[in-house]
Order: sequence, then C-alpha cells, then structure tokens
Amino acid sequence: MTNTATIIGGGVIGGGWAARFLLNGWNVRVYDPDPEAERKINEVMVNARHALPMLYDYALPDEGALSFHDTIEDAVAGAAWIQESVPERLEIKHKVFQEVQAHCSTSSVIGSSTSGFKPSELQDGATQPGQILVTHPFNPVYLLPLIEVVPTDKNTPETIDRTKEILSVLGLYPLLVRKEIDAHIADRFLEAVWREALWLVKDGIATTEEIDNAIRYGFGIRWAQMGLFETYRVAGGEAGMKHFMAQFGPALKWPWTKLMDVPEFTDELVDLIAGQSDDQSGHLSIRELERKRDNNLIAMMRALKQQGNAAGQLIKDHQKSLRPVLTDANPIVSMRRTVPVDWTDVNGHMNEGRYGQLFSDAAEEIMAHVGADDDYIANGLSYFTVETTVKYLAETHAGEEIEVHTRITEGKGKKLRCFHEMKRASDGELMATCDQFMLHVSLETRRTCEPADHVRQKVEALAALHEEN
Repeated sequence: MTNTATIIGGGVIGGGWAARFLLNGWNVRVYDPDPEAERKINEVMVNARHALPMLYDYALPDEGALSFHDTIEDAVAGAAWIQESVPERLEIKHKVFQEVQAHCSTSSVIGSSTSGFKPSELQDGATQPGQILVTHPFNPVYLLPLIEVVPTDKNTPETIDRTKEILSVLGLYPLLVRKEIDAHIADRFLEAVWREALWLVKDGIATTEEIDNAIRYGFGIRWAQMGLFETYRVAGGEAGMKHFMAQFGPALKWPWTKLMDVPEFTDELVDLIAGQSDDQSGHLSIRELERKRDNNLIAMMRALKQQGNAAGQLIKDHQKSLRPVLTDANPIVSMRRTVPVDWTDVNGHMNEGRYGQLFSDAAEEIMAHVGADDDYIANGLSYFTVETTVKYLAETHAGEEIEVHTRITEGKGKKLRCFHEMKRASDGELMATCDQFMLHVSLETRRTCEPADHVRQKVEALAALHEEN
C-alpha cells in the first residue's frame, strides 16, 4: 500500500520534502494558502525529477500522486507523515500544529523543518506533544541526505524509531540530536562561518566570490567526504588527533575570529554584499543556479558512491532497495535507470565507455537472475565477457530514463550470449545494441568450466524462451 505524506508549507523546503517523498513512491498532499504554491512546487519537481534518479543505478519507484488541498483538515487525512515547513514564527507554527492535531491520526509523525526552534518550544500547548519533533533538512531536500532529528522526553522511543525508519527508507540520513539546543547542530557551524564571512567582506579583506572560492576549492571538499574531526585527525599525521590538538590547540586563544561579535547590518553592508553577489552570479537565474548546484552535487555524491564513503555509502545502501526482481519474459527488462551527468562527454551526450558499463550492468543482472549471483561468485564461479559488439544508434543525454531489453541468444554448456537493446523509456526509440558473448569460468583456475546445474538449466530455459522471438 502506498504511504501518504502531507506537506504544510510549499516553499523551497516544503517543495523539496514533497519531491523526496513523491519520487520515492509516496502520495503527497500539499497545503499552502499561497496561490502560487502549486506553480512553485511543480518547478521544484522539475529539478528533482532531473536530479534524484541520477544518484542511483536503478530506477526509482513509480511516483506517487501529488495533490493540493484548500484546508489542513483535507490535507492531513490518512497521512502517515506530516511535515511542517511554514515561516519561522512560533505563533504560526503553534496555530498549524493545533489545526493539524485536530484532524490527523494520532499515529502520524509530525515533523518540523525549523532551523532554530527547539522541539520543546514547538510542543508547548500541543494536545499531543509527543507527536511533534524537529526533522530539520538541508536544501535541496531531494538531494542532500542529512535530517537533524531532535526529540524531547515527551517523544516515545517508538515514535523516534519510526521517524528514523521512515527517513531511512527515503534514502535520508537521520542524525539524532542527543539534547535540544538552539539551531541544533549543523546550523550552528554555518552561523559561525557566516559571521566570519560578513566581517571579511565588511573589512574589505575578501569579496563574496573570493570567500566562496576559499570554501569550494579547499576545505569544503574535505568536509564533504570526511567532516571536521576526521579531517583534523589526518592533519595530525601519524601521531593522530592528539598531536593535532597539541599543535593547533593554542591557536584557539589567538584573536583570529570575531565569532562573538556581529557586524551591524547597515544599508551600506547589505548593498556591498548584494552588489558583490550580483557580480558573482547575477547572470544566472535561480533555476539555472539550482540546476548547476544539483548537477555538481550529483557528480560529487556519485564519486563518493563509487568509493563507498560518506553520502555515497548511503546511496549504495538505499539503492539496494531499488534493485528490481527480474521476471522471465521475452525479452527481459534487465535495466531501468536514469543517465547521470557524470556519464556525458565534451559533446554533451553519453560517452561510449558508459554504454559498455550499462550493458555490463545489465549482464550482471541477468547473471544474478540465472543464479550466478554474489553468493555464486563468492563460491568461485562466474561468467567472463570475451567479446562484445556495440552499435550506437542515437544520442543519449543526461537525465534521460532508459531501459535495457535482453534476450539470451545462446545458452548451452559454458556459453552465455546476450543481445541487449537499449531504449529510451519515454518513446521506446532504440538507442544502442550490444551483442555480448560470455564464458563460464572458475575463479580459482581462471579457466573455463561447466556451470552448476541450476545455473545451466536456467540459462537453457531462457535461451529456449528467447528463441521464440
């Protein structure tokens, strides 16, 4: 049964939440009195549909149904998850929670996207305070996995566990905050960096672009895959973290930063920063900046996925739940996925080497289907490709959803030959073909050998089925 999520507040964050749920197969109900809310969320969905599927090697589930509602009562009906993303004013949030709890199920999780308020402040005056907790995301919610989960002692362990379980199913990373604190964890770091950046601009030391360059060409990349403490542990060399602390700890007493001193937000400072920001990226629309951001994040997270680190490992774990179970058919749909941005070349279309990877991935799905799966390979038997012939018939671009249709054209003894057809999912156009010939081998001797009986029988049965084509 498809789950239902309700989004209260359809701005940038609310739209990102809607996309994350919708693209993972949930039905999504939206309430926002803004007459432009439907347009805004649909624009966010365009970017999300472009971006999120490119993180994975399998197709996401079929989208749920997206609907817009005139009342909170109608929007929360049947919702397992209700996400509040209204403006950061406590009286507005209290009013929303009061109306939500008057109509929602007592089993619904009510999460707040608040970046500053503590959960005890949100729960104050609620009819069922244990139903409400902070689930603070980061923009874009449909790509960045971190969600700060901040409960109080009024939230039961069962509610907290269910919250974390639902977020994990969506491919998100629920970070449980041990004690409530203003601005939670991550935004406290961002606030510290933001304060120092304002001083650097105000004092004429750096422009907005120079500060951004210091982050994106330096420590920002390190933080993306190692965080803060692990980065500094490496900086300590062979002696480790204790050596780093001994070497650089005294610097904390030096008057380097102005973290406790905030520059006055004068019109002159605001105009200075706004003008530099316009010079830096004013030639791009907000939609173009979002697309640039999303493509960069996809490429970085996919690189981390290849290494099995940080956010990349999270994607690897999540995509296991997306792996389809193949069914005997003529042909077999061996692969459905979206072409990611890091698969394209200088000509703007998919690089020929990626066709080989795609067909190799399709062959591995066929191998698993006939019984030559991970356990089979771990026991020392597999199939090796000895010959391929690829024909490129049409251009393939990033963001296109594609399918591979596979027939076993030879399957006897040690031999396994597959004929793959890559098609555009939207219209069925044939984009490339691959004739792939494989031989069964022993991983111990690295020589050909007969497959196990259950594998041989399955291959022969599919070859007979596909011969009918």
